[in-house]
Amino acid sequence: MEQPDTIERATAESEPGRPPLFNRELSWIEFNSRVLEEGLDRSLRLLERLKFLSIFSTNLDEFFMVRVAGLQEQLETNPSSLSPDGLTPATQLKLISERLRPLLKVQTDCLLHEILPGLEALGVRLVEYADVTDDQRQELERFFAERVFPVLTPLAVDPGHPFPYISNISLNLGILLGPADGSADNEPRFARVKIPPKVPRLVPVGETSFVLLEQLVSAHIESLFPRCVILECQPFRITRDADIEIEEDEAEDLLKSVEQTLRQRRFGFGVRLEVSSTMSEPMVDILRQSVQMEDQDVYSVDGPLNIPDLMALYKLNLPAAKDKPFESATPPPVFREGETIFDVIRHQDVLLHHPYESFMPVVEFFRTAATDPNVLAIKATLYRVGSDSPIVKALIEAAERGKQVAVLVELKARFDEENNILWARRLEEAGAHVIYGIVGLKTHAKLTLVVREERNGLRRYVHLGTGNYNPITAKIYTDLCLFTSNPDFGADSSELFNYLTGYSGQTDYRKLIAAPVRLRERLTALIRREAEHKAAGRPAGILAKCNGLTDTALIEELYAASAAGVAITLIIRGVCCLRPGVPELSENIQVASIVGRFLEHSRIYQFSNGGDEEMYLGSADLMHRNLNRRVEVLFPIEEPQLRNRVRQEILENGLADNTKIRWLQPDGTYQRAAENGNAPHNSQEDLMLKYQASVMS
Repeated sequence: MEQPDTIERATAESEPGRPPLFNRELSWIEFNSRVLEEGLDRSLRLLERLKFLSIFSTNLDEFFMVRVAGLQEQLETNPSSLSPDGLTPATQLKLISERLRPLLKVQTDCLLHEILPGLEALGVRLVEYADVTDDQRQELERFFAERVFPVLTPLAVDPGHPFPYISNISLNLGILLGPADGSADNEPRFARVKIPPKVPRLVPVGETSFVLLEQLVSAHIESLFPRCVILECQPFRITRDADIEIEEDEAEDLLKSVEQTLRQRRFGFGVRLEVSSTMSEPMVDILRQSVQMEDQDVYSVDGPLNIPDLMALYKLNLPAAKDKPFESATPPPVFREGETIFDVIRHQDVLLHHPYESFMPVVEFFRTAATDPNVLAIKATLYRVGSDSPIVKALIEAAERGKQVAVLVELKARFDEENNILWARRLEEAGAHVIYGIVGLKTHAKLTLVVREERNGLRRYVHLGTGNYNPITAKIYTDLCLFTSNPDFGADSSELFNYLTGYSGQTDYRKLIAAPVRLRERLTALIRREAEHKAAGRPAGILAKCNGLTDTALIEELYAASAAGVAITLIIRGVCCLRPGVPELSENIQVASIVGRFLEHSRIYQFSNGGDEEMYLGSADLMHRNLNRRVEVLFPIEEPQLRNRVRQEILENGLADNTKIRWLQPDGTYQRAAENGNAPHNSQEDLMLKYQASVMS
């Protein structure tokens, strides 16, 4: 896929004297373009390609709701403000629009000319309403009359009816109505009909043929406007600001404050208007002006709006169009006959690598803690747990059994607020102590502490992870977790929970590194230490993997280490504002990104340390918000065998990938690795084969 020079040009146009950085928003678009590339990959099966097109769209919705909305707010309140790379909000919005439009065209072309025809060859058809047979039309008319028509609400616009509110990311039909007598004296009138979200978007006509719901409604639109002339009927969609802000200092009840703000999310200002490419200019103008948007905010789509709805096709029995199911391995040390998970952890640290290894031992850790009569207390942080969480159910059972249960539920986890509110209430009803976070901070750390009474006194068992306590995402995100009964880890965890639940001013820990109190300081010291080792002729190097690198201060530290001769290799899945390969600045830094079947999500930070290697895992990315505005935890991997496993299995294996890895260039583009005559190596497939073999053995 052609990569224009947008990021390089944006960097070149930034304010002189600033460190050479890539723009955060444009770097994010380059990440999403790598997601789109997976959808374009003809070696993948059709529904997997559709999945990546869907992820591209879902990512883009959130990007507009949060990042573009933020830029538009800046444009209104502080138009001369500059991003760290020196661009105004207006310039960034212009560059975003320019970069996205060709990507959207590529996405639509792929859907219309490759994926849908390919599915049709397998017997699955998306049928135009005009092309259905007479029998199918009768079936569709009956479906419309019984299931659709009763829930439709036409809303007219005239002096007595103001322009209706269009809810965020809903699908709608815009209708232009002419006078019933056909006279040309009166201006066309506008009306809107919302496509009901509770009715399936894909209306079946037979077992494997479907008509889009908006086409069905459009074909019967006259039934909603009898004795009117329908001049035009076109689909459209509006994206609104959805980045809720909570004035915690003024909120006496954070739970109620979040609930109120969630209701307000539906009413945020508009940031994007998506319209059908066949919509007339007059209708586009009516919509754009009515929702107070600029021409730059209008995106014309030559295909179905909201592609993620098409993922309903994934439920069909089409094994030839999907990846073969992957069965996670259960590591032998975790479950032994006659032993509980606590027996295992008491004798050794256990490291799990999801999704290659099953998440079930994590669930079992909570379930066993809930029912074990010797467990006295459970303390946990919950960020994104999902709508049907076995972990929260285990915590509820533990509280009902009289155990002391303290849970920090992060109500401000974006787009998971409603789930978290429901779970918080259920936990409170069961008798658990529920904490809603710390004022001004999000609690993003993944940490659980279990206190158990044993023969020699109380023992603490700890689970630390890089990912959420969510069994669903654990099947599609790559993450690491550590079980340990190490007394130092237990003591640190107790003190950290005291900080989260009480007034503890603890800042230094024996093993853990926590944000916002010490993480930035410690990472800075670790980077500088590598430069000192290099200067002294000792082994020096940094190898790190995370989801985003945007923190300007840490980027400058990495630049300084590179200038001192330290070799730095970074695997950054998403946004990366660091510019690698710049002579005398970052020529010793290389940056890669891996986008594949699973979402790369683990965070790993390895330092050569003069030959005495140190490695940390945790919840924090190298972003200002993670270091300054969140409670995060990094934890060391001290067992050499486990450290070697992480390095070889994830870092070295990932860097040896020559199929899904892309390398960031100094101009901001990404290039795939050259195979150079080597056999294709897909790091994720390599691990799948390895762990499937362990299941079979």
